Amino acid sequence: MNMTGAQAVLESLKNEGVDVVFGYPGGAILPLYEEFYKSNFKHILTSHEQGAVHAADGYARITGKPGVCVATSGPGICNMVTGIATANMDSIPMVIISGQVPTSLIGRDAFQEADISGITTPITKHNYLVKHATDIPRVMKEAFYIASTGRPGPVLVDIAKDALEATIDYIYPNDVYLPGYTVETTGDAFMIDKAVAALEQSERPVLLIGGGVILSETTAPLMDFIQTTQIPIVTTLMGKGAVPDTLPTHLGMGGMHGSYAANMAISECDLLITVGARFDERLTSKADVFAPHAQIIHFEIDDVEIDKIIDIDLGVKGDLRWSLPRFSQKTKESPCHYDEQFSSWRNHVLELKQTHPFAMVKHDDFISPQEIMETVNKLTPDDTAVVTDVGQHQMWAAQFFDTKLPRHFITSGGLGTMGFGLPAAMGVKVACPNKTVVLFSGDGSILMNCQEFSTLAEHHIAVKVIVLHNDTLGMIVQLQDFFYNQHYSQCRLYKGKNLPMLAESLGVKGYTITKRSELQPILQEAFAYDGPALIDIRVSKDDRVYPTVPGGQPLNHMILGDDAS
Repeated sequence: MNMTGAQAVLESLKNEGVDVVFGYPGGAILPLYEEFYKSNFKHILTSHEQGAVHAADGYARITGKPGVCVATSGPGICNMVTGIATANMDSIPMVIISGQVPTSLIGRDAFQEADISGITTPITKHNYLVKHATDIPRVMKEAFYIASTGRPGPVLVDIAKDALEATIDYIYPNDVYLPGYTVETTGDAFMIDKAVAALEQSERPVLLIGGGVILSETTAPLMDFIQTTQIPIVTTLMGKGAVPDTLPTHLGMGGMHGSYAANMAISECDLLITVGARFDERLTSKADVFAPHAQIIHFEIDDVEIDKIIDIDLGVKGDLRWSLPRFSQKTKESPCHYDEQFSSWRNHVLELKQTHPFAMVKHDDFISPQEIMETVNKLTPDDTAVVTDVGQHQMWAAQFFDTKLPRHFITSGGLGTMGFGLPAAMGVKVACPNKTVVLFSGDGSILMNCQEFSTLAEHHIAVKVIVLHNDTLGMIVQLQDFFYNQHYSQCRLYKGKNLPMLAESLGVKGYTITKRSELQPILQEAFAYDGPALIDIRVSKDDRVYPTVPGGQPLNHMILGDDAS
């Protein structure tokens, strides 16, 4: 079938089951936009390219399918770099398509030329510069395959404008042939036997759950293992929602702002079974004394992560879809009575959870973030998708909002990208139009991509945005308070800003909450409103996220705060 390179890109998207793309046009990518126009393909025009890449990211996180975004050459695709790095750090499958100047101009500093392949090499799983239209079908097939197999990640396809305009005989390949890229799904079954043996010998085990469980959709075998063993559970930030936060043996999130019980359990355990986590420093803090008494088992698909930060005693390599069902089944077949074997340890750590919960003192003049999270939790369905920006509100949401389903707590973990939340929530809602989608943001984060309110309004994307408003960069204030002698440098925001008015000016319904008595009724009204809404809630600038582990300190050296019990 004869068609242009641009038509080939569009046809390839259809063959991959793509139902929507997010993007922003420009000269080098206009041949593709011509085909979007002719075919009436669903495209959401964001207000900024960063909005498009974060929206595609949100779409991918809630669905598990690669999110797709499009930008033009030079500044267009460069504006997506932060979003590409965000997806790469959290292993999110995405395909990013960019236009490039014609091949005759590449390398000559042409108008709107940038070497985006070179720029993004460290932050993509793979990238392509396509100069010949005949390569487009193969490259598109490979891009989706690479993005979604093994450890997922973003793949960039940069296409020269003349390649988009040239005519080819289009044949979409059924298979890919990539000699340098092998997806090893299975590992050594003997390692699973050794993991079971270690569990049988353990007295104080902890199961540490990371985002890999969510990416691999292996909650079912993991829950089977948990029910068999009644093992205490800790999650990473990215692992939140892999199993319900309400499980009786769930101790909460571990790490820098993790629960007292979770961090003490890691510090005291004799066996740490880690599943799909990469031991980043926000979890481990001081790596050489992390889980100091424990034998550490690491279930992981990516060989690079094993022994990268923490010295592992036993690495179980392979896709969790292969290893976890086998581990769970072999645990069931064991003669051990795990419930009895771990009962004393389990009672100990659950008592720590009971006596040292996440807690904040109520203010007379302000609504506490804990009250906000718990009220939203009460007013929304169990399958609500919560998205966060980055800052104090992110940690409060992780601490106080109970997530019951995988892929329903969506946040920028590894890169910690302020401005991620609003466009990511938009992508989530586009993917799941019938689902309640709530964004928690701060008045610092929300301003970074606030232009996307107009996108919500234009497409009637009914995200509910809750802003915890304290006129400061709250996490920066907290760090300067604790570690920089209260030298509050460049952390105060303009107090005269009116966020509901800003939202209203861009077509989004705005609400303001200043009193505790207004919290539930106004939230109920906003959630019932048929459209996007911003709810601006005043909180105290003196609120801090507790516990907190100072950088470079062991996990059991937590600052609990005067307000924490």
